[in-house]
Amino acid sequence: MTTLAELDWQTYNEMVTAPDSIIFLPIGALEQHGPHMSMNPDVLIPQAIAGQVCCHLDNAMVAPPITYGYKSQQQSGGGNHLPGTTSLDGITLTQTIRDVIKEFARHGARRIVMMNGHYENSMFVVEGIDLAIRELGWAGVDDINVMILSYWDFVGDTTIERLYPDGFTGWDLEHGGVLETSLMLHLYPHLVDMSKVVDHEPAMFPPYDMFPVNPELTPPSGTLSSARNASREKGKILMDVCVGGIAHAVREKFQSSPAVSALETGVA
Repeated sequence: MTTLAELDWQTYNEMVTAPDSIIFLPIGALEQHGPHMSMNPDVLIPQAIAGQVCCHLDNAMVAPPITYGYKSQQQSGGGNHLPGTTSLDGITLTQTIRDVIKEFARHGARRIVMMNGHYENSMFVVEGIDLAIRELGWAGVDDINVMILSYWDFVGDTTIERLYPDGFTGWDLEHGGVLETSLMLHLYPHLVDMSKVVDHEPAMFPPYDMFPVNPELTPPSGTLSSARNASREKGKILMDVCVGGIAHAVREKFQSSPAVSALETGVA
């Protein structure tokens, strides 16, 4: 893996101005993930996936991640009222995305992959991309292409059935649950303490949101489903599926090399 920030500027200049160069930008959040896990999975997981994807591509590098994200929503992240969760206003995140893309373009980058690790970021990242492309167009830069993806979208039905034999509650209730905990056990086991997992039924929410939120609707643990069935083995399966699917998608869109490894078989 090539880490952009660790390059000297001349080496970076050679890489970023090459016709086939790709920059990956992980975008996460600082958000509570229950008593059993650190507050930075939304940064560490997409960063690790981006790093491994780069090993399957030519001339790809990973930029330093954006470590703060949009406000945690109660029905997907437990809520912005919980201690530790440290969030940005939407306009701040949007303008940060816009500015970073424009800077990469100024350096010569023309292929950028936004690797999202925090559900609530999605549309603010889209807005930042749209503004950057529009403003770059005004400056005569009309050949930039930006891909945005969230790694969990590459986990298909076959993998879900394998990892959730008792049934899948849906991505919206996976906050601090089996998916993130398993990936963290595989990647950063020292940041997970399974003895502190709170085993509870999935959170129950009404089919609407109210503001201000009612904190009592969030389980006391902060997680929206139980991580009891998480394991390092499941994390390895998830990592392989996400890396393979994303590498295949990026190669298909941005690089013309016919060589595709056995891992890069798409969504499983």
